[in-house]
Amino acid sequence: MDEATRRAVTDAREQFPDAEALPEAVDRGRVVFGFDGYLDRVREVVADRIDPDTYERLPTIAAFGERVDDSVAADSSLTFEWLENGRRTGGHTCHLARAFGAWAFDPTLVGMYGDPVHDAFEAEFGEYDLNSMGAPGVTDAVEFDDGKLMLSEIGDTMRLDWAALDERFGHDRLVQRLDGADLLGMGYWSEAPNLPDILDGLRDVWDDVESPPGHVLVDPGDVRKLDADRLRAGRDAIGRLDAVTDVVVSSNRAETGVLADAFAGEAERTFEAAAEAVHEALDPTWFVGHGVDRSVVVSPAGTDSVSVPAVEDPELTTSSGDHFNAGLGLGLVTDLSPAAAVVVGNAVAGHFVRTADQPSLGEVRSFVDTYDEKF
Repeated sequence: MDEATRRAVTDAREQFPDAEALPEAVDRGRVVFGFDGYLDRVREVVADRIDPDTYERLPTIAAFGERVDDSVAADSSLTFEWLENGRRTGGHTCHLARAFGAWAFDPTLVGMYGDPVHDAFEAEFGEYDLNSMGAPGVTDAVEFDDGKLMLSEIGDTMRLDWAALDERFGHDRLVQRLDGADLLGMGYWSEAPNLPDILDGLRDVWDDVESPPGHVLVDPGDVRKLDADRLRAGRDAIGRLDAVTDVVVSSNRAETGVLADAFAGEAERTFEAAAEAVHEALDPTWFVGHGVDRSVVVSPAGTDSVSVPAVEDPELTTSSGDHFNAGLGLGLVTDLSPAAAVVVGNAVAGHFVRTADQPSLGEVRSFVDTYDEKF
């Protein structure tokens, strides 16, 4: 835990409401999330089957890769046994709405939940403002100790553009939902290649909204799926939207490197340098990169780097990035400084990977209070 992290944690403790003031100190209003929707099947891979009831789990992506490499070297087919450990709704809209709903905000979800709405989405989000525009994706999320392997069918998000959003949801309905909202969150560019077109459409709608969201949080997702030409073609849309509101872009460490290479040319860069290159190219208010050991935010105040207290035996890593974004969004709507908002993002993600459960506001504050003790 370095000095920059100590300063960021101190800022978070001073700026984020203390446990006694929660929840009254957080002005919880409406938040809007679009435009995906997934059914996630959480899985693990069997390394060795001992008997019908006993097995050893394959622990790491590296071990998984070694088996694949060995099979390729042997010019042989390869079979993995995998097990399902649960099902849940997923994607940007679901993970962030779940978090903000637990914090007593009023979420609006605009995405792909089925026609009619799939029972899983209805059961979890039916009490919220749930709006479906098409078929959800399906993801097999394979959990390893050092990360996850996501195997996805995208659903109707892949074909979504501004014209389709305007047709399926409607201009007036969108203006109504955005009016008075505290936050608009969008994900993912990797699953909706026409997201820059949607951002430009939102830029045109913004003038029609009497009280638009003060913050727009954009998660590009796994942009390794998009070629460099498509990334470069869409880079200016974020800056155009940022001209009328504060846009915050949040990517994990690997995605940050891909974006930096696409926009600034391939090179060996530190995490901080890659984040700065992306910020310069996209021109948002903030660019945030989050990783297992460190998160970085580039803002008009400069570059802040915050260490992450690691956990050796995580309960669940799938959607840890979405939970970081939920904490970052919480920092935005509570007007935290960039470094303090990143600490809260790390806290929400840190609680989640340790418990596989959504933290309450009190638990977020507790994690911030004990942040330095977790190193």
